[in-house]
Amino acid sequence: MTVPDGFERHFRQSRITDPWEPIYSRRAPGEAIILGLLATEAHANSRGFVHGGLIATLADNAMGLSCHEHLQGAAPAGLVTVSLSLDYLGIARIGQWLEFSTTFVKAGRSLCFAQAFVTADDKPCARANATFSIPAR
Repeated sequence: MTVPDGFERHFRQSRITDPWEPIYSRRAPGEAIILGLLATEAHANSRGFVHGGLIATLADNAMGLSCHEHLQGAAPAGLVTVSLSLDYLGIARIGQWLEFSTTFVKAGRSLCFAQAFVTADDKPCARANATFSIPAR
């Protein structure tokens, strides 16, 4: 499997995701950030499935970045995850393309909300919801 058109190396690195590189991203209409990853052994648990912790981490990352994009820099210190929930809908396996599509839901004065839908080779894998705190300006 190759990286789908429109994806480039992710523009934001983090110490927690360094072992999982390369991670890819693309900007979608509506200020959404979509992450992508070609699953390898480094992403798998002992049973050979992509680890749920990796899925949770990247869903959180994608949703936070999408909220930040929507706020257009109104939260210069960055957002902080307040709540994260996931439903695992299927299994992701080594060799599959994982895609983390996000939807900005709403922003208030102090909180921002987003959703994500995760697919493995276009098949549902997980869905996530998150709430982020917007630091005081």
